[in-house]
This record gives sequence, C-alpha cells and structure tokens, in this order.
Amino acid sequence: MNLKLNELIVLIKGAGEVGSAVAHKLALSGCKVCLTETNFPMAVHRGTAYCEAIYDGEKEVEGIVAEFVSSPEQIYEVWAKNKIAVIVDPEARVKDFLHPHVLIDAIMAKRNTGTKINDAPLVIGLGPGFRVNRDVHVIVETNHSENLGRVITEGEAERDTRVPLSVGGLTFERVLNAPSDGRFISLKNIGDSVSQGETVALLGDKPIEAKIGGIVRGLLRNNTEVKAGVKVGEIDSVNKPEICYKIRDKLIVIADGVLKAILLYNNAPV
Repeated sequence: MNLKLNELIVLIKGAGEVGSAVAHKLALSGCKVCLTETNFPMAVHRGTAYCEAIYDGEKEVEGIVAEFVSSPEQIYEVWAKNKIAVIVDPEARVKDFLHPHVLIDAIMAKRNTGTKINDAPLVIGLGPGFRVNRDVHVIVETNHSENLGRVITEGEAERDTRVPLSVGGLTFERVLNAPSDGRFISLKNIGDSVSQGETVALLGDKPIEAKIGGIVRGLLRNNTEVKAGVKVGEIDSVNKPEICYKIRDKLIVIADGVLKAILLYNNAPV
C-alpha cells in the first residue's frame, strides 16, 4: 500500500470493547476509521464501547469521539471532524462504498462470520476462528497469554479458553450471567458500588446477584432481551469507578498489535 497512516481508510467489524480499543488506537494514529455494528448491540462494557453511539448519537472514549451515521455518505463528514464513524451494517457492505485499505474483524465470535481475504488489501482477524492466507492476511492474538498482541503470519490464533480475564486472581466470580431467557432489568448503573450478594439486576423475577463486592464495571442496557447464559454484567473488586471508562491494558496490547501489523504490511512511514 505504501501509504501514510493519515491516508489509510480502516473498516472495523464490531464496535464492542475490543473493536473500540483498536479504533481508538488507530484514530489516535491518524487513520480514518469506520466501525460497523448490528441494530441493537449488546455491549456489557459500555463505558469503553463505541457501539453506544448507535443509541446516543455520539460516544467518547478517552478523548476520541465516535459519531453515529445513518448513511455511508455521512462517513466522510465525520472524518472531516476528526471523529470515528459508526454505522449499522452487520454485513459490512459499506466496504464496497469505502474501499478500505484495511479491514479488521473484531466481532470476537470465535469463528469467521463472513470475512474474506479479498475484502481489502489488508485483512486482519482478531483472535480464534481465522486462518492466515485462507480467511485473512494476518491475525492478532487476543488470548491473555504470553502471546497476547502477537502478529500471527502463519496458521491460527490460540484456542478460546472460555475462562474470563483474571483480575486480581478472580475470573468467573466477576461475571454476571443471565439465569434464563427474558428481559434484563438493571437495578444498578455502571460505576456503582455493590456488596457481595447484592442484587444488581433482575431477569423477569429472578435476581442476578454480585458474587463479589466492588464496582459495576460493565452492565447491559436496561430492558434488553437476553438468552440464558449470556454475559450481562461484570463486577470489579477494585473500587475505582473511573476504571469503567478506561481502556483495559489487555486491549491496549491487542490494539498495539493491530497497529504493528498495519505498519508491517503497509511498509510506509508514520
């Protein structure tokens, strides 16, 4: 490609916590970034997820703002304001309008949901579900191991361990899951303090209780219909509300890996 970063058009599939961290890094680096999402995204870590712009019009994460657009033509207007564009486009058809230099699959579905290696000059997959030179040109490791953020140029990423990220030695204890299908009713807000055993939300008439004390770091939007077993919230034992709005260290490493991959394959100066 041999383009400067501020000339690169980057399309990211998935505006949840991971895709947003990558978008933030690339926007800071000067890239023109567009995120695609579903009509009703179900992000838990809404404090750092740009998909919230679909509901609220705009979303700021650590000084970088994303703005919702209803048509592809508006994307260029958003970029002119030095913002990230967010569009409802589950199949990322906007790629045929933007002709991105880089396409990144950050859906985190643990499988390929439709990304093709010819979608852009450089196609990057995040985490498991992709194979280099079949689905994507390169993969960035997302498993929290010694390989986190590594640029993979052969084969596949590490398998999903299905174990939540350990924070202070806690894994499953931090996570709130839906006990059944139903409507999620939140009784707390992101950043609120909770005690162990306290009811954080309801699913119908079933309480969802905190397994540890701390703060509500992540929580689904109120009145969301969910399926049994779905993650609906997260408690962090570090009782500092400000961390709810800071990009996690793990995600910064992943975003750094994506930027490294772009620089390697673009072979151009910043």
